[in-house]
Amino acid sequence: MGKKRIKTALIYILLVLWALIVLFPFYWMILTSLKSYSAYNSEYIPKLYTLSPTLQNYVEAFTAVPLGKYLLNTLIFAVCTTAIMVVVSVLAAYAFARLQFRGKNLVFTLFLALMMLPNEMVIITNFVTITNAGLRNSFPGLILPSVMSVFYVYLLKENFEMVPDSLYLAAKVDGTSDLKYLLRVMIPICKPTIITIIILKAIECWNSYVWPRLITDDQNYYLVSNGIQEIRENGFGRENIPAMMAAVVIISIPLIVLFLIFRNKIMSGVLRGGTKG
Repeated sequence: MGKKRIKTALIYILLVLWALIVLFPFYWMILTSLKSYSAYNSEYIPKLYTLSPTLQNYVEAFTAVPLGKYLLNTLIFAVCTTAIMVVVSVLAAYAFARLQFRGKNLVFTLFLALMMLPNEMVIITNFVTITNAGLRNSFPGLILPSVMSVFYVYLLKENFEMVPDSLYLAAKVDGTSDLKYLLRVMIPICKPTIITIIILKAIECWNSYVWPRLITDDQNYYLVSNGIQEIRENGFGRENIPAMMAAVVIISIPLIVLFLIFRNKIMSGVLRGGTKG
């Protein structure tokens, strides 16, 4: 009994230490954002506290650059991309899970092989395609290359295949079309996984950096990732780290809130999609 308590205590101690390691960057980010520019630069040895917190950095984060517009652009990008991706992924997953057509297994195998290709290998091809189509510095140019995800299609396919075939056969006997069966049966049953995919894709879009940075050089289409870079390069005319940290806090808040609200659905959806049978 004593050994078990010692083992449990050690596990909790390690978990607490790991939590402190993980959360410390967030604490440092918030702490720095509350320090004034002069106080921050006068610290030869960084302090883990501040006696004179200020919100001036948050004001500067919105006035130095149009951060509000960048947040709106990112919201439009995330919502549109996620909505289109969900529709495409649901239809593709349903086709692979329920429809029968020649060469389905071969097509799906080749489709999964795309997961082995890193995004960096296709980003130049996407750039050339979008540029030739005249879609640079536009929302369609930002959105279109991100509306397909092999992993999410695979996750949904495995989830759809967990639904008993008897439901599908009964629906077909009643004369139900495949589209109606998908909308009325499959989607409601697999709702947790679909919600998980929506949340993960929204977070992915919010954090997107390389593609928006490459395809846009017009400030009207900058996302928050571009905004942080602009703040560093042009926004304050100096290396104002506290104001930069304030901007990062503002940008991070929606993702943190989203994750805290839906963390249980994310875990249950991933586990449900990864477990078959």
